[in-house]
Amino acid sequence: MCPNIFNMIQRVQTIYLLLATLFSGGLIFLLNLWTNNEGVKFFVIDSFSTNNTLLNIMSVLFFISSLITIVAIFQYKKRQLQFVLGRLTILINFILLGILVYFAQNLSGEINVSEKGIGLLIPIFTIVLVVLANKAIKKDEELVKSVDRLR
Repeated sequence: MCPNIFNMIQRVQTIYLLLATLFSGGLIFLLNLWTNNEGVKFFVIDSFSTNNTLLNIMSVLFFISSLITIVAIFQYKKRQLQFVLGRLTILINFILLGILVYFAQNLSGEINVSEKGIGLLIPIFTIVLVVLANKAIKKDEELVKSVDRLR
């Protein structure tokens, strides 16, 4: 294996970004968003079978969020780009959070939501993980700048 890959893996922001990728790209298949009156659980992937455009946009945003975080992991040599990709992921997840709150609160009678699922918290967990990753990226950047000043 290449020593650069070990440098990427040993950085804490890589772990945070990997966890964010798993949350926004993997847990959407395991954690339901809500359960309707008939007891049928609604997952993110189920939104593709609906005619609701906002639900379709929501599922696409989940996949874009996970794609951006996986790309950010491999940008470990370009810390500024990694930081910007993290901010973009945070913005996307705030949009997702708004869409999910909208459906959970305003349309509860229309889509017959009887029980809200833990999947509604996925964007919050992703935001927290990416914020932690961005803090670590910023700390690395400041460390590199301080070393450059010493030269």
